[in-house]
Amino acid sequence: MALIKIMTVAATTLALGACTAIRSESIPIPDEIPRSAISHEKFDRVLHDFVDRNGQVDYARLKESPRNLNDYVALIAAVSPDSHPHLFGTREDLLAFWINAYNASVIHAVTAKYPIASVGDVGISFQKTGFFVQQRFAIGGAQMSLYCLENSIVRERFRDPRIHFALNCASASCPTLPNRAFVPATLEQRLDQAARNFVADKRNVDIDHALRVVRLSSIFDWYESDFTKWPEAAGGASTSLLGYIERYASPSLAAELQKADGYKIKFNDYDWSLNDRSQTTAAPRK
Repeated sequence: MALIKIMTVAATTLALGACTAIRSESIPIPDEIPRSAISHEKFDRVLHDFVDRNGQVDYARLKESPRNLNDYVALIAAVSPDSHPHLFGTREDLLAFWINAYNASVIHAVTAKYPIASVGDVGISFQKTGFFVQQRFAIGGAQMSLYCLENSIVRERFRDPRIHFALNCASASCPTLPNRAFVPATLEQRLDQAARNFVADKRNVDIDHALRVVRLSSIFDWYESDFTKWPEAAGGASTSLLGYIERYASPSLAAELQKADGYKIKFNDYDWSLNDRSQTTAAPRK
């Protein structure tokens, strides 16, 4: 138990250290850039060409043809809402950028290390620290970790639980990676649909009336307060996990959730197997 505590403290310390964006002199930041240059088109092409309808990525083929991905990563390395705030006029502009930046950085990092069986194969495997905490990614002229990008930027600034159904960590238990990039014009609809898709999947929400148990994705455990406290920002009352899930459930699932009030909640083990088209039949990695 003492060892577990020490490792947990160590991982937390690393995470906190990784949550500082460090300005990099080696990344050129253009002073003048037209708003039209902030386009997610090349990342959209990557997703369209290399991601199937189940969210599986053809990393082997992408590694052979990375031009569009490299171009998009170069764009977000130089320009972000923090480096060029005047280019991002709306909340939708901002959030679409950060979600795409996270997902593109993950895909780029996996492709660079490929072939791997899991993001846990990168660096320190404890709590996937090597992949999410130790690695640094260039965004808007700064270096930051995926941990920082998710927690200090996307979660902290936007306080929208639906982002947990849009950010993809290249693993089997993640929300399905879409095969189109997020864009401001359709962001709200896409986030709602991502939430509906996630809760509709029995791997993420499953009710066993015989045992009086509701089994949920670990995402609902790790970020429980995001889901239960989000109405407070608008002056509303907090909700329960099942209450939040019910918002995006189909009518039939919503009825089942109401019957499950008072059931014990159990969280599923997370499957960290890579979302690789060539590994879809591989055994789950914990």
